[in-house]
Amino acid sequence: MAWLYGQSISKRDLMRRIGDISQVGGIRASELRDGNEKGVSALDVTTGSGFTFTVLPDRGLDISAAAYRGQSLCWRSSTGDVNPAFYDNRDIQWLRSFYGGLLTTCGMTFAGAPCTDQGEALGLHGRISNIPAKQVSWETTWEADEYVMRIRGKIRETRLFGEDLCMTRTITTRLGENRLWIHDEIENLGHQRTPLMMLYHINAGYPVVDADSELIAPVIKARTRDDEAKIEADRHCRFLPPTSGFKERVYYMEMAADGNGQVKAGLVNRSFNKGAGFGLYMAYPLKQLPLMIEWKMMGEGAYVVGMEPSNCEAGGRAQAREKNQLEFIEPGAVRTFDLEIGALTGMGEIDAFERTVRGIHT
Repeated sequence: MAWLYGQSISKRDLMRRIGDISQVGGIRASELRDGNEKGVSALDVTTGSGFTFTVLPDRGLDISAAAYRGQSLCWRSSTGDVNPAFYDNRDIQWLRSFYGGLLTTCGMTFAGAPCTDQGEALGLHGRISNIPAKQVSWETTWEADEYVMRIRGKIRETRLFGEDLCMTRTITTRLGENRLWIHDEIENLGHQRTPLMMLYHINAGYPVVDADSELIAPVIKARTRDDEAKIEADRHCRFLPPTSGFKERVYYMEMAADGNGQVKAGLVNRSFNKGAGFGLYMAYPLKQLPLMIEWKMMGEGAYVVGMEPSNCEAGGRAQAREKNQLEFIEPGAVRTFDLEIGALTGMGEIDAFERTVRGIHT
């Protein structure tokens, strides 16, 4: 049964009250038309709870805007939802099309810092978020008394004489939910062993991020990426007001999992709306994504905290190979990655989430 407007309601009872399901939720397709966004297809999802998000098929089925009752859950950069035709893979030019958003996927064959690996020049964070998906489909359907909204598509990173990886992404939510689920299956369609680097760049922004916001996570150990991150490293889970001249700080965190092998982490602002509270959380299998990266960026305009589950550090593929940390996927093999992302809509949910996380043995 769907939980909608404070009550549990069956399909039959709901449909007696409305003419079409679009009155309370669904998926609407559109196309962006302005400036460097022109031509980008969009799928706007509404769950009826106040939770909304936009999936961009032309940007690797990543998720740009997301909100709960009009309150943004994510940070949005100045670039907008750039058409992938403008993608520049050199050095750090990836940033010219990095819109932030709820999710920007990094990978598949490389992620992290620009580098030269075995003679190949690699830019920042890989190609996947700038590859248009193929065979995109979406459906809204009743499964018993649950109204399910589902988006699917395939993103293929391939070239002649090189890699050939295909990711099938499925994004699912339900009527009345404040959360979504992502299921990625990556298959090596090629005939050679291929590097596999996956980093899920989840970008929390204002009003989730504000002065005294807190990262709640079962951290066993946190390592600093560089000297900049050593500044107030003991406060890496607490945040500041927008700060002029702030330089990004990155932390590599070893996480504990619950009895089901799940890592749960969230960014919460208890002071939001005079103490009403607001937050963003995620959950994922530790076995799939053994490292979580925290990107702490407290600059003016660039005011964002990245929660980034990953199978690699952010130093780039050459460094991963040198440190013997580079993962590979064999020909014909399939790897799966799963994420749950949702809103914490008030102090009750924040407190319950914190008790759950604190209860995980570290």
